[in-house]
Amino acid sequence: MFKGWLIKRDENGYGATFTALDEAQLPNEDVLIKVHHSSMNYKDGLALTGKAPIVRKFPMVPGIDLAGVVEESRSPDFKRGDEVILNGYGLGEQFWGGYAEYARVKPEWIIRRPERFSLAQCMAIGTAGYSAMLAVLALEQHGITSGSGDILVTGASGGVGGYSIALLAKLGYNVVAATGRLEETAYLKSLGAREVIDRAQFAGPGKALGRERWAGAIDNAGSHTLANICATMQSRGVVAACGMAQGIDLPATVAPFIVRGVTLVGIDSATCPMAQRLVAWRRLSDDLNIEVLTTIAHRRPLAEALNTATEILSGRIRGRVVIDVAKAS
Repeated sequence: MFKGWLIKRDENGYGATFTALDEAQLPNEDVLIKVHHSSMNYKDGLALTGKAPIVRKFPMVPGIDLAGVVEESRSPDFKRGDEVILNGYGLGEQFWGGYAEYARVKPEWIIRRPERFSLAQCMAIGTAGYSAMLAVLALEQHGITSGSGDILVTGASGGVGGYSIALLAKLGYNVVAATGRLEETAYLKSLGAREVIDRAQFAGPGKALGRERWAGAIDNAGSHTLANICATMQSRGVVAACGMAQGIDLPATVAPFIVRGVTLVGIDSATCPMAQRLVAWRRLSDDLNIEVLTTIAHRRPLAEALNTATEILSGRIRGRVVIDVAKAS
């Protein structure tokens, strides 16, 4: 028996419970992992609270990230004692995830722990940092350089936002951070933002085209925010869309794309091909200052996951939360 969060939906409704689980309940996959750490992402908050239909099968152990040690393996690619990490692939949505002390997963989803980071540090980065790196790579691949002009990062106080700022600043970009929490200005500047602005200027309906400012952008909000960013991009600017904190809608026009040649790139971390994942983690190893991890991330025990979920959805969490699964309570 081991501890974990289990989400059920039945005649009594939708609910997440911290409970005892049996190994026999785990999926019949080839690699058994003793989970040491997970993390709290916005999507995990939605799943635990039921605020959005994230979970596709019931019952479900949530947690889209995990890091741990292989206990058993039927795969020739992994052996007992290997330290591994996993991000996405439907974990916590269609397949049991990282919010339990054990997980059984497919070997083709697993990455060996990058040498530069501990297991806990890998989860301090987690899907948020890995998504931020994918977004930076997208800007690079579309020709945006440190000399192109200002790069806007929205949702700056969150995990993806924080890592985006830190990575871009390390690479020499001029980063402008947009946040609804201007009291976090000192924190955002410590990560490398040159300027901090109020997200309110992007939050409502805007014009089809506005004054050109941004050479590139990493957006975590969607909805009107993303539409207004597209409308204020420079000619040939590039926007990497990572999230939907404001909404899943996109009330935009085609004007930025057919008048200014703006490129909108979707960042899909969950089903990203393994080759691209490995590139992202290699670049994180090369380009992320380890000191940033202690600034962005803090830890909480597994038993506090539901309370943490309500905080992340209400915007009360700065940066990243590492879930200590080994310290279940």
